[in-house]
Amino acid sequence: MAETEDRENLLGEYEPLHPRADGDAPKPMSAICDPSKLAHRVLVLVFMCFLGFGSYFCYDNPAALQIQVQQDMNLNTSKFMLLYAWYSWPNVVLCFLGGFLLDRVFGIRLGTVIFSLFVCAGQVIFAAGALFNAFWLMEVGRFVFGIGGESLAVAQNTYAVSWFKGKELNLVFGLQLSMARLGSTVNMNIMGWVYGRVQSTLGSAGHTTLGATLMIAAVTCLFSLVCALILGFLDKRAEKILNKEQGKTGEVIKLSDVKEFSMSLWLIFIICVAYYAAIFPFIGLGQVFFIEKFNFSPAEARAVNSIVYIISAPASPILGFLVDRTGKNVVWVMCAVFATLAAHMMLAFTFWNPWIAMCLLGVSYSLLACALWPMVAFLVPEHQLGTAYGFMQSIQNLGLALIAMAAGAILDHRGYLFLEVFFCACICMALIAVVLLYLVDFLRGGDLNLSASARARLRGSSTSDYERKRPLLQGQEGEQLQPISVFGLRNRYLCRLGAQLPGHFSSHRSSLGHRSVLK
Repeated sequence: MAETEDRENLLGEYEPLHPRADGDAPKPMSAICDPSKLAHRVLVLVFMCFLGFGSYFCYDNPAALQIQVQQDMNLNTSKFMLLYAWYSWPNVVLCFLGGFLLDRVFGIRLGTVIFSLFVCAGQVIFAAGALFNAFWLMEVGRFVFGIGGESLAVAQNTYAVSWFKGKELNLVFGLQLSMARLGSTVNMNIMGWVYGRVQSTLGSAGHTTLGATLMIAAVTCLFSLVCALILGFLDKRAEKILNKEQGKTGEVIKLSDVKEFSMSLWLIFIICVAYYAAIFPFIGLGQVFFIEKFNFSPAEARAVNSIVYIISAPASPILGFLVDRTGKNVVWVMCAVFATLAAHMMLAFTFWNPWIAMCLLGVSYSLLACALWPMVAFLVPEHQLGTAYGFMQSIQNLGLALIAMAAGAILDHRGYLFLEVFFCACICMALIAVVLLYLVDFLRGGDLNLSASARARLRGSSTSDYERKRPLLQGQEGEQLQPISVFGLRNRYLCRLGAQLPGHFSSHRSSLGHRSVLK
């Protein structure tokens, strides 16, 4: 009985052992080799978690080495922030294409390897630019790195949906998030030390030392590439043994759907852009800020700058559970924005210990992700989710690219005080949008701010209505209408941003009987 349940929890009821031609009973596989057993799934999960480690580790290499990059490459802050802008530019477009390429062109296995190659090659080019003292080559490297980075997150979550189902996905996505935050945190706290060791070995600082340090960081991307190859092998093997199909993202992108977006959805887009504009660029420039204003040592500055990522790993599942149990998403978003504004004002106008403000920033960052991103699924039909989330990520990356360049220019000409005022202004814009969202949702009788119990009643009636209309919907949209694709869509972003899939959402989608998670 227990073995049967394990098999159902994996990919459905498959028979992994095929009779031999001579009629003899097949030799049982060990649990670690049998794709239907828990031990094998755990093995797959390990490689799945490490798949994105290199990408997350190297993404914030510039932030961890801000002083060294600017000194060794002779850069002002405006040029330094271009390293983040170039990462975002390709994803203004690729957020619409990543899922399509994985589903229709490459397949999940080949696509994952290709995107891992982009990440690895981008980091190597980035490091080579430092070795040869060519900043333009470093920019090219970050652009190539960006092509693979976001799409690799899509592939990682598609693998998760393919191998696990139901409430197991909460644990799987939580572990993936923890590994992502581990990569970011280790980068922030170890790259300065690595630079120092390389400097001691070579005898001096300079672009060669910087390039060698970044090349060492590329080893983590190479490790993730190896994980992609192993995952592809294990998935192909499971396909043969269990007659399992390749995982798909389930994304359906139609740009014509944009004209049907409601005012509430546009306000969510504004909140997303304005809020994250005050988070990621600040972390990118935070190290020098803590050194100059609070007289921190470089090691202390890197530690406090990484606390946002450290807090988000354990806080996200806890806050996700809280939002799931209480509902009231708009209120939680408002609380997160208020807390973020308070944190930035403390950093800007006081000399209080910055650990207080940064810890508050970490909690509010996690809370907003848990409450904001799920609201999109409450506002648009299933077949428009791909377009809605794709457009949301597109304008987010566009905003991050523009804000990164603006932040660098402000810091060069006005200093950190004006930069913090600018970030406070971005948060105030997000706050205004949250208030408007609350009013619009209230006046139109929307469900964004419903309690969990009220939302459960509404969900029950919606499920009954869907079952009545299901034959008609399948006839109109065919296989494109797959409500379970919410997993791939939402967690594509939530995993990176620090949110978790609420339990009620996963169980609701699973109850609709679609097969995507079971593949």
